[in-house]
Amino acid sequence: RPFVFSAGERLEKAYAAGKKVLLEGTQGTGLSLYHGDYPFVTSRDTTVAGCLAEAGIAPSRVRKVVVVCRTYPIRVESPANGDSGPMAQEISWGEISNRSKIPLEELQQTEKTTTTDRRRRVAEFDWSLLRKAVVLNCPSDVALTFVDYLTIKNREARRFEQLEESTIRFINEVEHVA
Repeated sequence: RPFVFSAGERLEKAYAAGKKVLLEGTQGTGLSLYHGDYPFVTSRDTTVAGCLAEAGIAPSRVRKVVVVCRTYPIRVESPANGDSGPMAQEISWGEISNRSKIPLEELQQTEKTTTTDRRRRVAEFDWSLLRKAVVLNCPSDVALTFVDYLTIKNREARRFEQLEESTIRFINEVEHVA
């Protein structure tokens, strides 16, 4: 009960007090009901515009939009009776293990869904999906996650310049395409 309230009223109080509001979207743009590959989509619009509309936040209140992408995109494993959707250049966790030097067992344990404990599929970085997400969301920033999947050596980095040179080149290319 203490967590049930009018979001609009709560947001208006935050705006009046000069507070910052962080809205985190769910799923990826490629799973958007309107912009994804139907029928392999979620039940809502996962773009920035859709998230703002659902939260009741006017677009003019937004100062920063961060698109978050993984070095290797994922989807839940395909069920026995169907398919969980297309992925460009699907690869195996064994390939990620070989490239990154992360033990395969660690990847297999980590890469399961949180609610159903199903394994995830993985693919090469999808440059066209990045471009589509950027066009639809117009981000001010891009956050790249799982750079240790490029090489385990990146786990030691605490600053950008400590990343492996190949990772820095990859990040620069992501920035260029975005």
